[in-house]
Amino acid sequence: MGGYTPGRAVRFYVPLLLQAFSQSLTYPLVGAIASRGSYGVDELTAFTQGQIVMFFIGAVGGGLVTTGMVFARSRLGYAAFKALNVWMMLALVAVQLACAIGPLGEWVFETLFNLPAHLAGIARGTLIFGAVMQAGFFIRNVPLVALFNARASTEANYATFIRIIFTFACSITFPILGMVGWAWALTALTSGVLLELLLTWLFARKYVRQIPHGAGACVRRQFSFMIPISLGSALLAFSPVIIAFFVGRSANATDMLGVHYVTLGIANPVSYAALRMQPVAIQFPPEYPGDRRLLKFAIAAGLLLGLVPFAFSLPGLGDWYYGKCQNIPPHMLGTAMLMSGIYTFIEVLHAVRGRIEGIAAWRKRPRAIMAGQIAYFTTLTISAGLLLVCGAPGWVIAIGAIYAAPIATIAAVYLTLGRPKPTPGTPSVDD
Repeated sequence: MGGYTPGRAVRFYVPLLLQAFSQSLTYPLVGAIASRGSYGVDELTAFTQGQIVMFFIGAVGGGLVTTGMVFARSRLGYAAFKALNVWMMLALVAVQLACAIGPLGEWVFETLFNLPAHLAGIARGTLIFGAVMQAGFFIRNVPLVALFNARASTEANYATFIRIIFTFACSITFPILGMVGWAWALTALTSGVLLELLLTWLFARKYVRQIPHGAGACVRRQFSFMIPISLGSALLAFSPVIIAFFVGRSANATDMLGVHYVTLGIANPVSYAALRMQPVAIQFPPEYPGDRRLLKFAIAAGLLLGLVPFAFSLPGLGDWYYGKCQNIPPHMLGTAMLMSGIYTFIEVLHAVRGRIEGIAAWRKRPRAIMAGQIAYFTTLTISAGLLLVCGAPGWVIAIGAIYAAPIATIAAVYLTLGRPKPTPGTPSVDD
């Protein structure tokens, strides 16, 4: 399929970028449905915190797509990957339901998240009925891997675009029809995911038939490769819980949590798009010692992506989105727009991080990726804790920790990965 050229990298990355951006964009869209429920922006906060727990549990399988891109390139490898994906789905959906029911659910949302009982009930309901959406995400892994391995990221993007259009339509029509609150927001999200799943399967069928026969790694081997990556992803997904823990104990905690979540609704989709540099690095690994071409590509992509949160910091667009669409109280509107502007340069860090993590996956060094995620989690926790002790406002705690964490991740992956042994046919990375 050819080595790296800027044109090939752009053609592969842009669909991934748009897919990640549009997928994550569905969450702030349905936020407009949830925030118009009985409890206003507090209902959105509870709904979001239920999703945070769901995504944390799902992130335990977060290394599945990367595993499939490495191992599911033959019939036997693909079959083993499908089996691994099913077992992970069944186990984690069961864990999700267990975390929403009984004393454990009360502890998670009323003690850890410090939610009052009526909002904790919303968060628990989100977790219970979100099990369908969680299963949809896992099933989608299989056709996504087939599409990515064939460099058919554009087809995957078509399915996601249809999902975003569907969700956007729901965000407009549901409030008009009086269908507001967390339950309707979750309905819109889940329906979009199932529609995307169906379309992704249809697009991937011809590429699945083209997978060549041959030997492949067994389920146990793929599981061993996936676990360090997935544990790292789980630590990363737990980071919003950590931030919520500290921000929820700062001054004006309810306002601070609300503005934190709505600004992340813009910053996170762009950050996920930047992190899609990981599959780009797997498809276009270094071709010679000191090959930094993709590093320059990642920096340029991050700078361009940073223009998105910057745009929402400007009068007009920021006032419209944060004030009218997300129902942020007027006294917090300026803070939301300031936070959006500060998030401008975080995308460069995430793009550079995605590139070095992709190289680690290509070299089959998942422990290097896990070391980076542990550094992310540790730095996030320490930074947030120190800022809280120093009396920083909640929004400063969130931004300070979110900036410090990816810097630590990049450093940890580089240091753990080191330089490869000079084996024939394996390019070295002298970065």
